[in-house]
Amino acid sequence: MVKAASDAMKLKEDLSPQKQETFEQFSTGEAPEALSGPGSHSRIETGRITKVELAAAREAWGDGLVAISKAYDADGIEAARAIANDVLDAAYGYNMGDVLFKPTLASGEKTFRPTKEGALAYFVGHDENYPLDSGFGLKGWREVTSETSATFIAGDVAMWMGWVICTDKNGGVTKVDKSWGYQKDAEGTLRIVQHHSSLPYQP
Repeated sequence: MVKAASDAMKLKEDLSPQKQETFEQFSTGEAPEALSGPGSHSRIETGRITKVELAAAREAWGDGLVAISKAYDADGIEAARAIANDVLDAAYGYNMGDVLFKPTLASGEKTFRPTKEGALAYFVGHDENYPLDSGFGLKGWREVTSETSATFIAGDVAMWMGWVICTDKNGGVTKVDKSWGYQKDAEGTLRIVQHHSSLPYQP
């Protein structure tokens, strides 16, 4: 996850001078009144999100998934759970409120995972409250890439839609349809506040 900042700087260096301007963080003036209520997210703008930041966030998410798998293969479930907990803390907005997370392989009453507990169970399983979760992060992933369909950016809120391609240690490939919604928190950290994932439709 710590690669995100350095990756973003490398991407910036590869851009034309005109496009490098998207890196600048704009002053937002007086912050709007925060929303209130259970599970709501504060709307205090902390800087415009850029496409470079979105690319870095996708790469960091993929690196996190691979790290969970490698930890599990090397040291077992407790090591994987510790890494997954760090990944959720670094990438997702559970510190801001509920996250609109609909995982790929979830169903029934446990389809949606607005809490960190539910997200952790999805990635590493081994939770009696989520008995159907086998642990998506435990499937031997070794590479994660993405292909962008479209992005939407409005200040400190952004959305991304496209394919995410996960390759496991045996060369098997899983391609999923995915959308992420992001918001910057009060410290300016880009966080996932919406995550929808599904397997491609097979006519």
